[in-house]
Amino acid sequence: MLRNDSRINSDKIFIGGHSMGALLAPRIDAEGGDFAGLILLAGSPRRLEEVLREQLNEQLAKSKGIIKWIMTKQLKKLNNQLDKIYTLTDEEAKLTLIKGTNLRAYYLKELGEKPAVNYLKVINKPILVMQGDKDFHVSVEKDFEVYKEILSNHPKATFKLYLNLNHMFMKSIYGDISKLKKEYNVSQKVEKYVIDDIIGWIKGGK
Repeated sequence: MLRNDSRINSDKIFIGGHSMGALLAPRIDAEGGDFAGLILLAGSPRRLEEVLREQLNEQLAKSKGIIKWIMTKQLKKLNNQLDKIYTLTDEEAKLTLIKGTNLRAYYLKELGEKPAVNYLKVINKPILVMQGDKDFHVSVEKDFEVYKEILSNHPKATFKLYLNLNHMFMKSIYGDISKLKKEYNVSQKVEKYVIDDIIGWIKGGK
């Protein structure tokens, strides 16, 4: 649609993906998007089920009493499901709802069979990786730093890690996944300097 708009330079269209969108952006680009560059915000080079397990384990570690007992049982069932994702047929996966989520097993299976890392290893166009250091959905060590390793020989890769920003690139309030709802119930805006960095990178900072 954008390429067919006469007001837009069709050679200067970038794709920006946030969170799960950042997992998908490299694949979208490779499978026909063919953008001028990619912006990955709060993403992960890992498979989605790995990130999901880590988030739930962290929540479990911070829970207590009856809640911890319930979560332990639920997490055991979930892990059993996740362990079997790649043994399911596509039809079986489409009919299977992942416990405690609104995801079908097929989404995880299909995404996991074409991991982002496969695309990142061969990408040669400008790429901007951004994350807040107080993001409790993804990890600085296991995600942001791994992006840097994967793209270490990429001459057009830029990395931005922001102090005291959460998953939404807003100021961190609690920095604790167990207080997720409280964190996001605080009315905020994306920090202007994050947007300015994106603009500057697209216009010539890449």
